[in-house]
Amino acid sequence: MYVLRRLALWGRLRSPWLLHFNSGSCNACDIELLAAITPRFDVERFGIKVVPSPRHADILVVTGPVTRQAAPRLKRIYEQMPSPKYVMALGTCACSGGVFRGSYAVLNGVDNVIPVDVYVPGCPPRPEAIIDGIIKLLKKMEAEISGK
Repeated sequence: MYVLRRLALWGRLRSPWLLHFNSGSCNACDIELLAAITPRFDVERFGIKVVPSPRHADILVVTGPVTRQAAPRLKRIYEQMPSPKYVMALGTCACSGGVFRGSYAVLNGVDNVIPVDVYVPGCPPRPEAIIDGIIKLLKKMEAEISGK
């Protein structure tokens, strides 16, 4: 059983699948995320694929400030993902609430709703920063495989 678990983790490391969740952003982070998956930056060389279902995703990429209305949906999507699951907060709004921090409708960051593994700050972050965040997640996944 241990060998099968390691084999599954190895497969996830070689081909991580992303699920994008927009919790109410201005779409600048969304555009940069789409730019990162275009042929110009070619994240497919890392085996990265964007999937529409949380049941198939390894990494949840959250953009925008998490509002009180979006928080239950975000938590539900996170719970639907298979373990091990990883979360990347993309952009200043997802990391800390951004310019909406302290608003009555904003929960000031994704980590107030679900655990976050990697933060990618910026308003909006460049595609290079997004790729760097994904690489950091891949290293974290690799450390889990090797048992470090």
